[in-house]
Amino acid sequence: MADRECPLEAVPLPAEVRESLAELELELSEGDITQKGYEKKRAKLLARYIPLIQGVDPSLQAENRIPGPSQTMTTVPKQQKPRPTNSRDERFRSDVHTEAVQAALAKYKERKMPMPSKRRSVLVHSSVETYTPPDLHSAPPDVTTGLVEHSHCERPQLASVRGVPRGYSGSILETAGGVPVNSRVSSKIQQLLNTLKRPKRPPLKEFFVDDFEELLEVQQPDPNQPKPEGSQMVVLKGEPLALGTPWPPSLLAALQRWGTTQPKAPCLTALDTTGKAVYTLTYGKLWSRSLKLAYTLLNKLTSKNEPLLKPGDRVALVFPNSDPVMFMVAFYGCLLAELVPVPIEVPLTRKDAGSQQVGFLLGSCGVTLALTTDACQKGLPKAQTGEVATFKGWPPLAWLVVDGKHLTKPPKDWHPLAQDMGAETAYIEYKTSKEGSTVGVTVSHASLLAQCRALTQACGYSEAETLTNVLDFKRDAGLWHGVLTSVMNRMHVISIPYALMKVNPLSWIQKVCSYKARAALVKSRDMHWSLLAQRGQRDVSLSSLRMLIVADGANPWSISSCDAFLNVFQSRGLRPEVICPCASSPEALTVAIRRPPDLGGPPPRKAVLSMNGLSYGVIRVDTEEKLSVLTVQDVGQVMPGANVCVVKVEGTPYLCKTDEVGEICVNSSATGAGYYGLLGITKNIFETIPVTAGGVPVSDGPFTRTGLLGFVGPDNLVFVVGKLDGLMVVGVRRHNADDIVATALAVEPMKFVYRGRIAVFSVTVLHDDRIVLVAEQRPDASEEDSFQWMSRVLQAIDSIHQVGVYCLALVPANTLPKAPLGGIHISETKQRFLEGMLHPCNVLMCPHTCVTNLPKPRQKQPEVGPASMIVGNLVAGKRIAQASGRELAHLEDSDQARKFLFLPDVLQWRAHTTPDHPLFLLLNAKGTVTSTATCIQLHKKAERVAAALMEKARVSAGDHVALVYPPGVDLIAAFYGCLYCGCVPVTVRPPHPQNLATTLPTVKMIVEAIMRLLKSKEAAAAVDVRTWPTILDTDDIPKKKVASIFRPPSPDVLAYLDFSVSTTGILAGVKMSHAATSALCRSIKLQCELYPSRQIAICLDPYCGLGFALWCLCSVYSGHQSVLVPPLELESNVSLWLSAVSQYKARVTFCSYSVMEMCTKGLGAQTGVLRMKGVNLSCVRTCMVVAEERPRIALTQSFSKLFKDLGLPARAVSTTFGCRVNVAICLQGTAGPDPTTVYVDMRALRHDRVRLVERGSPHSLPLTESGKILPGVKVIIAHTETKGPLGDSHLGEIWVSSPHNATGYYTVYGEESLHADHFSARLSFGDTQTIWARTGYLGFLRRTELTDASGERHDALYVVGSLDETLELRGMRYHPIDIETSVIRAHRSIAECAVFTWTNLLVVVVELDGLEQDALDLVALVTNVVLEEHHLVVGVVVIVDPGVIPINSRGEKQRMHLRDGFLADQLDPIYVAYNM
Repeated sequence: MADRECPLEAVPLPAEVRESLAELELELSEGDITQKGYEKKRAKLLARYIPLIQGVDPSLQAENRIPGPSQTMTTVPKQQKPRPTNSRDERFRSDVHTEAVQAALAKYKERKMPMPSKRRSVLVHSSVETYTPPDLHSAPPDVTTGLVEHSHCERPQLASVRGVPRGYSGSILETAGGVPVNSRVSSKIQQLLNTLKRPKRPPLKEFFVDDFEELLEVQQPDPNQPKPEGSQMVVLKGEPLALGTPWPPSLLAALQRWGTTQPKAPCLTALDTTGKAVYTLTYGKLWSRSLKLAYTLLNKLTSKNEPLLKPGDRVALVFPNSDPVMFMVAFYGCLLAELVPVPIEVPLTRKDAGSQQVGFLLGSCGVTLALTTDACQKGLPKAQTGEVATFKGWPPLAWLVVDGKHLTKPPKDWHPLAQDMGAETAYIEYKTSKEGSTVGVTVSHASLLAQCRALTQACGYSEAETLTNVLDFKRDAGLWHGVLTSVMNRMHVISIPYALMKVNPLSWIQKVCSYKARAALVKSRDMHWSLLAQRGQRDVSLSSLRMLIVADGANPWSISSCDAFLNVFQSRGLRPEVICPCASSPEALTVAIRRPPDLGGPPPRKAVLSMNGLSYGVIRVDTEEKLSVLTVQDVGQVMPGANVCVVKVEGTPYLCKTDEVGEICVNSSATGAGYYGLLGITKNIFETIPVTAGGVPVSDGPFTRTGLLGFVGPDNLVFVVGKLDGLMVVGVRRHNADDIVATALAVEPMKFVYRGRIAVFSVTVLHDDRIVLVAEQRPDASEEDSFQWMSRVLQAIDSIHQVGVYCLALVPANTLPKAPLGGIHISETKQRFLEGMLHPCNVLMCPHTCVTNLPKPRQKQPEVGPASMIVGNLVAGKRIAQASGRELAHLEDSDQARKFLFLPDVLQWRAHTTPDHPLFLLLNAKGTVTSTATCIQLHKKAERVAAALMEKARVSAGDHVALVYPPGVDLIAAFYGCLYCGCVPVTVRPPHPQNLATTLPTVKMIVEAIMRLLKSKEAAAAVDVRTWPTILDTDDIPKKKVASIFRPPSPDVLAYLDFSVSTTGILAGVKMSHAATSALCRSIKLQCELYPSRQIAICLDPYCGLGFALWCLCSVYSGHQSVLVPPLELESNVSLWLSAVSQYKARVTFCSYSVMEMCTKGLGAQTGVLRMKGVNLSCVRTCMVVAEERPRIALTQSFSKLFKDLGLPARAVSTTFGCRVNVAICLQGTAGPDPTTVYVDMRALRHDRVRLVERGSPHSLPLTESGKILPGVKVIIAHTETKGPLGDSHLGEIWVSSPHNATGYYTVYGEESLHADHFSARLSFGDTQTIWARTGYLGFLRRTELTDASGERHDALYVVGSLDETLELRGMRYHPIDIETSVIRAHRSIAECAVFTWTNLLVVVVELDGLEQDALDLVALVTNVVLEEHHLVVGVVVIVDPGVIPINSRGEKQRMHLRDGFLADQLDPIYVAYNM
């Protein structure tokens, strides 16, 4: 800053020094010279003029000048402040801006953000060691600080720093904050509720407000925000169109006149890429060739003997930017033939950005013919037939080449019909909207003529003038000036193709010089490019120019290009007043243009506006010292013959106040007529009637909205501050995409990203616009640098615009979709972002900072006492939620009943009465029976095991014995052998040879708990004998009878232990007594109607829970035959289970979700093959999925649908429900009503309420009943904290009372006290006598309209999820599976997903089934979907390989194991993104 204050002003610098300085600035801004080199050269240049620049700290100078161009100001006399160079592709920078950004960033120096971690293989180039998640145990992230207070404390390198949304106090993720929603409904509504019988959707106001306006935090307007204070504006009138001049009656009349009277006059000169003039089209040639084309179009094209075209038809013009001559002939040929030309870009590939939308435009315009050149036609993609390929979304087109040899000369007496057609459409210009849809703006003949006259008058064009045109001649100003107005005035246009500009950016200046052109038509980008290239050129002169029209003068950032250009070229004859910015829009054509003084224009003006004011739509002039300002130049005066006003952007078009920004509207005869074929939006845009504050229309004629945002300044000059297309409304404030790009570019961009390749757009997430910034990263930028740059950009934008960026993504160089003539195709980029097709290499999401409209966190209501609870129940007319299976008759006192009390007795009795009745068949992968067991065989095997145990292992009654067997008959025999000698058996899954490391410890934990081990050879291979207790091999034990079989003294004696790993990763064993064991078998027998004559097929693991009971206990109890299919065998033969069901005609079959998933995925395409093999599933009455979780509806439905073809009855599939305290609570069984499905409101569920909604309504979640409650089982829903009974509409913990409840946990670590109440809980009021077991699962009961076997109305139990797994976030209860379901739907590459929380942050782990370089696409999509559907901000997104999320044998996700793995950095993630 200090060098600012040196008295430089006093020393006027010579022109050549000023020029050299400007060049230096440019070199620095483009990164062609280092900061050091720049300083050196600059000092050298200024050395003679500045004797005293000591005393300035050099580091300070450098600091303030990082991106450079802010010093020129000091070297030039005051009246003309030069601006550094820029343009919409490379522009965007103002010196003030750069300084502002530097100053803003200085405040943030201390901040560290956690850098994402990336696996090596994903890094294309990196200097950073793979990052691990922060060290979690030392410092959990501080979730409370915001980017608002600038704290300067040092944090551990990677701990996250999260911004708090503005307007929040305290921490945002805690459950506090916010006011409770109104908690009581008036008594009137309550009465109404009681009178309505079963209302479909009870308006349960007390816990939920449905309207999102109330649900989401609505931002309160800031009381200090600026408000417009000016008077209402008046309509601005342009000067009248001159009447004295003899205008030709139409454009075609002008063409005919010049073509016949001045045939040799040059009309258009085309250049090649070397800048050589390749062809000059004269007016005579233009006239004769256009006639020829018109004749050919009307008379020589036929289809089925009918002329192909009739007047008024639309024709596509497909011409490359390098061939203006053919385009002009085609355009005028169409006009002469009364056809409507629709110029479009040349489609280079079948998948060009936006190409599909162009196809939609052509289709809606009914285009059937495309005109093109020979060369262009040869270059188009071809189909096999050699015809031009059909592009995606395009209508079928005939292609006509318009080169001379393909046209027919018209006969002498033929004349085109074309008269002055007034309101008929002359041509259609395409326009791409913000969303990417392409529409056609129709321009009538009358408007065309009026536009040419207005431009001629405004620009003072005269006959035979020369104009240099750098713009695209197919549309916009390039077409209006260079193809239409030029012909009206017999001007000579030198057309400079884009390709030539890329090779030689100075070409247009050289042409102005060599052709002594009077006018030039450029964009600010062209001025910028020529500045970069002008260094060696000393001999060019721009003194011939009287007008340099800057077509994108309406872009707020064009001012810096204009200033810098003038600064350099003033010494080469460029007069300051020659630069004429103009503003145009596809709908209103030219809106305003600055006139040189000789045409009566007032002096040019600049406005320095406060960015904060602009964001509220208010104009506040600011001193240029302030940080966040926008400097804009005027775009001149209104066009001749036009009226202009500024109206409010939204709602009724009221006139704005004089100091208010609004949309500029034009009323003139020279605007477009409408959008082709779209009457609705045409009315909105082209027929707006602005009204005064009193509602009085300001004029008779309608106005056209231009899509430009601006105001009218002094001298009636028009100022534009942005475009409607780039407008992003965040909260209540408006931001302009271009302004944000400019700020990003002021953060030393040359090192890391390409200047012209930055896209800013907004996406709507959670009812508000969110800003997304995408830039192309330079290949040599390291990971660390880029991340550094990204965090600085966030801070700069936050500081200058006071708005958060939702997502910042860097993509590899050259991968963003391009617009036809350079620049980025914004809507296509946005589309790719939303579809997850952008493939970024770096992503930074900041939802915590940006999303400030989340619902208020819910506050827990004070606990309700028993009295009010009961009253509440009565008042609300709610039933207490309880249900039971059918009554079990008391055990009759007959011998039969006593016999069945102990399973060993049952087996002996069966061996005695039906010795040869087969109980078990075991199948292998090929489907052959590998072993069977009849009653007597099983009994004998069991006796042998018992004898061996007693003799070899010296066990005594009550000892625990671990059975480590693969699934099979030996396991069952060993189990009964243990019972025969009074030992307590524990089945243990053998360690899996493929992953011993993870499975062996589990075995060891169980075994250490129980101390004796039985196993078979197969399981022995993997065990180190020395560290284990006594091991007994049962494969070859001698045949011995046991002296006497042990008889338990009472039914309450422990029969076996059931160990299982819960989904939360806790290994828990439960104790099953003999009484519970036989009660369990009896319930299942009654529910499934199992008799000795039945066969059932079981495809389950036999180690725990219901799987164990069905495999080892039930057949012995009920005498039915079990066909055993070990699930492991399905890995080598997927159809094994279904083939077995079909072969043995099983009426009842059991499987697990993993088995069902394997069948659905593995046999999806093979149902035909199975049918050929004779697989028929019509025998199945019930197929039950054994589960300890919420039923997976999608899976069971797709299974049913898939195998319907094999005869599987539609209603056969159902689920069961069991848990640790009771392994079988629900089981569908063979009789009784079908399971019902209800739809509940997911938002209500978060508040522990159940609110039924219709299928398909928003936020609905389908839940299916988990089968019928088993006989003898009673279920009640209890409050998780107060333990009081709940009503029907509440979600609570499922408590169960039944004779087959387990009797307690078997723990080794003395934690019984923790879990004491799991097995012996009592309600806190109501029925306080019954002893219940707490399942640890949340669910609800609902009385249905169906009747059960006893004739009572049927009560359905719905399981929602495990209580241990729920996530408490923002005061609400979330079930991981709901979030996971949303996430899996977000992108096709997400194979699986699991979520958990860590220090109040939601962590989402997704498995990527796709290429690693696509991994980062998922970060934004995951964050979006969780925000939208669950109102939660994701803290960390972890992307891993398929198969990383651990799953237990029942197919359930082990989220806690995953969490431990993540915290211990064991997941080897592809990418970890820490959302800010």
